[in-house]
Amino acid sequence: MLLAIDVGNTNTVLALYKLDSSNELVAHWRVTTHKAQTADEYGVLFLNLFGMHGIQSSSVNAIIISSVVPPLDSTLRRVCELYFKLKPLFIEPGIKTGMPLLIDNPSELGADRVVNGVAAFERYGGPCIVVDFGTATTLDVISAKGEYTGGVITPGLGISADALFARTAKLARVDVRKPAKVIGTNTVAYIQSGLYYGYIGMVDGILERMIAELGMHPKIVATGGLAKLIAGDSKYISECDDMLTLDGLRIIYERNRNPKARALTAEALPAKA
Repeated sequence: MLLAIDVGNTNTVLALYKLDSSNELVAHWRVTTHKAQTADEYGVLFLNLFGMHGIQSSSVNAIIISSVVPPLDSTLRRVCELYFKLKPLFIEPGIKTGMPLLIDNPSELGADRVVNGVAAFERYGGPCIVVDFGTATTLDVISAKGEYTGGVITPGLGISADALFARTAKLARVDVRKPAKVIGTNTVAYIQSGLYYGYIGMVDGILERMIAELGMHPKIVATGGLAKLIAGDSKYISECDDMLTLDGLRIIYERNRNPKARALTAEALPAKA
């Protein structure tokens, strides 16, 4: 089986796929990203997750990792070597992706955004826009030819909420969720409405301008931990795909494992300057 790991600033998500023609998803998990955890602590966590599903670590034949938390890269590499006896494949310069990066400095593009773009084009075609609701919210544009052409980064909904609570003395922290109505009648409802509908307004406003700039109507796909919360009331998001990043990791692994796939997908992440 293939273990795919996507390490974000807030959460780490993992998935196990069968390494056969079915590419069947066997199990997946979402855990908190702890930058200070040791390799042993992560190893115990992963093995416990496997144990809950009756899966042995020896059944993992390959590991691929996308990480936007550089301090954890060496830790996770050690986890793979100690607990799975495998050398992981990282999404980093030199890996074959099959997606040209038509931006000023390709080496600075986050690994998760590359993976999302690959998966979105593979699953939905192009042109498309991927909206990833994570610690930061990213919007990435993929052309009709499968090229990454650019994007946007905004503070995530959680960051926006934290900033509000941190900078206001009398406003208490509330659960960020969809309120019963837009016009609130108490402080909690005021905050929830402002955060929820304000964030949707920001995302839809950016998407509207992207669509106008592109001069066409691309497929718009949402992913990330907060995607389901926001996507339902967006005017432009048409798909919500929780597994987009993990499926992208699986696709990129296949392109780097199979000699024929490598020959067909010669586009690689460029080396860092």
